[in-house]
Amino acid sequence: MNDRVAELDAFDRKILDIVAVEGRISVTELSRRIGLSKSPTQARLKRLEDTGMIRGYRALFDPIRLGRDHVAFVEVKLTDTREAALAAFNEAIMKIPEIEQCHLIAGQFDYLLKVRTSSMTAYRLVLAEKISTLPFLANTSTYVAMQAVKEEGVSAAVTEATI
Repeated sequence: MNDRVAELDAFDRKILDIVAVEGRISVTELSRRIGLSKSPTQARLKRLEDTGMIRGYRALFDPIRLGRDHVAFVEVKLTDTREAALAAFNEAIMKIPEIEQCHLIAGQFDYLLKVRTSSMTAYRLVLAEKISTLPFLANTSTYVAMQAVKEEGVSAAVTEATI
């Protein structure tokens, strides 16, 4: 078990569970919901931020309303998986805004990308002009999502079951 996770008590876990879903919640409301007064709640929240347990807060956009409802998952196989090649690939990936997520994978391929665009035509251009030019790229396989069943990944931040 990670030592930092072991340091979290029930109040910290409640704070993480709530702010994972409601990042803009007021400290007053947060304190009411976890059962502590405002000052200790604020101190705990600050400690969770200062230690990096909470890395930040952000807005979640509706991709459909923004015209970016085409999602493709791309398996990427590299020609070289030594550290320098992985670093070059990772650096290049960061420059492609359509790539929402990139994960190094242990398995039959090296990376899994989540690519979000406005259409199949737009995805094809991203694949042809950006992804296919990535360093050390050997080949790709694309899987197009038909429907997002669960996407935002919001679940219990640090519950007893996860530690």
